[in-house]
Amino acid sequence: MKDYLRELLLQSLLDLKRDGKLPDLGEPDFAIERTRQREHGDYASNAALLLAKPAGMKPRDLAQALIDNLPKSQHLSRIEIAGPGFINFHLNRGCRLGTLRRVFEQGERYGCQAEESRESLTVEFVSANPNGPLHVGHGRGAAYGATLANILEAIGHKVQREYYVNDAGRQMDILAVSVWLRYLELCGEKPRFPDNGYKGEYVVDIARELRGEIGDEFRHAPHAFERDLSPDESQGGDKETHVDALIAACKRLLGDDPAQPKAGYRRLFGKGLSWCQKLIREDLQAFGVVYDNWFSEASLTTDGYVQRAIQTLEKAGHLYESEGALWFRASALGDEKDRVVRRANGATTYFASDLGYLLSKFERGFERALYVFGADHHGYIARLKAAAQGLGLDPKRIEVQLVQFAVLYRGGEKVQMSTRAGQFVTLAELRDEVGNDAARFFYVMRSADQHLDFDLDLAKSQSNDNPVFYVQYAHARVHALVRQLAEKHWSFNRTAADAARERLVEPAEELLLSELMRYPEVVEAAGLTRAPQTVATYLRELASAFHSYYNAHPILVEDEALRSARLGLCLAVRQVLANGLALLGVSAPERM
Repeated sequence: MKDYLRELLLQSLLDLKRDGKLPDLGEPDFAIERTRQREHGDYASNAALLLAKPAGMKPRDLAQALIDNLPKSQHLSRIEIAGPGFINFHLNRGCRLGTLRRVFEQGERYGCQAEESRESLTVEFVSANPNGPLHVGHGRGAAYGATLANILEAIGHKVQREYYVNDAGRQMDILAVSVWLRYLELCGEKPRFPDNGYKGEYVVDIARELRGEIGDEFRHAPHAFERDLSPDESQGGDKETHVDALIAACKRLLGDDPAQPKAGYRRLFGKGLSWCQKLIREDLQAFGVVYDNWFSEASLTTDGYVQRAIQTLEKAGHLYESEGALWFRASALGDEKDRVVRRANGATTYFASDLGYLLSKFERGFERALYVFGADHHGYIARLKAAAQGLGLDPKRIEVQLVQFAVLYRGGEKVQMSTRAGQFVTLAELRDEVGNDAARFFYVMRSADQHLDFDLDLAKSQSNDNPVFYVQYAHARVHALVRQLAEKHWSFNRTAADAARERLVEPAEELLLSELMRYPEVVEAAGLTRAPQTVATYLRELASAFHSYYNAHPILVEDEALRSARLGLCLAVRQVLANGLALLGVSAPERM
């Protein structure tokens, strides 16, 4: 409807220009919004306020001219001027009642646009290092990314959901050596565990599984390598230097020839990687998050993306050498500082992988790259924009959405977490405690750029204060009506409901019709603003309107025509609730 009203106003502007009553105003970007109060109509536009000055007219005079030249419309009952020059549109009843037919005809597609009518994009989200199970911090990014991808598809984008597997970084080496040390403990050895090793119980599980496969093959006495290590932080040294030396010793003792996949360290590394990646994949699938592609960081080198990215920057004159290293002059393109792409020892950096990965997205044919990062990755925005510009890509097609942290509360007390120490609530534990539906809904019911206080007790409660319960209960109530209808040996006929829809005259029914009508607009706005919380908010408002109606008006009345009309309205509400919940990855139960 917003697009329809915009076209009416644009046509009026063209007619006024053609008649010489207005100058050429170019392509005006005025707004059309839902009114907050029904007495002000259904929609309002600021077109006259925005265009009055360039048109050389007073806002109210321009508003009147626009109204006088507006094409006739069967969907509008009246148009009026409000305040300093707002144009208010009142829809006629037939337009609102027609929403019921559209809901029934389109079903699950109601609220969606034609497939692939917008640009194609790849959405990368979560992408946690495969060095342990996902925790509740990852859960919010997973829920936000998956929901946003669903909404973007609904409004016409071709979407690819992608997980970037960090399978070539230093953190994976730390995981591998952590597994090895736990493996040595299981062999009866007593190695000293590094301060920044991974201490979670899952590391022991990987080590136990490894030992069951290879026996004592990787066993070495700790004195054979510990005597050559620099002191750890607890010994007055540097923990990073210490763990790097430990990784080097592990590679030397077990063998780390890249050309030999069966070399000991390669097998150790692969064991930790495959174990954690399988756990993450299964955890996300259980959470209702499924990816179209799992992209390997290691493939950036084998497939040549990193090298092509460096060559592209070099040809464009964006690289320079300093102290033996190769640098990207990122500061000249908006970044806070220049970035090393190749170290003096010839090894490429993690940033070089970022360059290769960015290049790969567009070489694979996507028109937009959308990254979903944690709030601590704020610095990546300028970095990626500079990288895009250096690679000859349009920086406007690089988009970063930041997701703030979620803090768990149980019994009014904050739940403490420490990832490296292994003291954290896993995503699986959260799902077991509150259920998938509550977790998915709670994660997206606040704007992603706001901190989220996740109340575990509220999420588990079956009360109207629990938003997901409140919405699902509305959906289940309609199913209960259908069961009651069958028990009374009555039936529902959609044609009869359509014919009797004029009987829907109660204010609560008018409100429900308006709510149903605005659902496509909510989905559209949620996608364009990358704000899934607007869908969650809408569902709560629709559920509230339905519960109020249900409690105040009998649905299964003796009057067959009125019963058909009211039940048809309720079934339309059920359909829209189900559609919205599906976008959020939340189930729509038939019973509660």
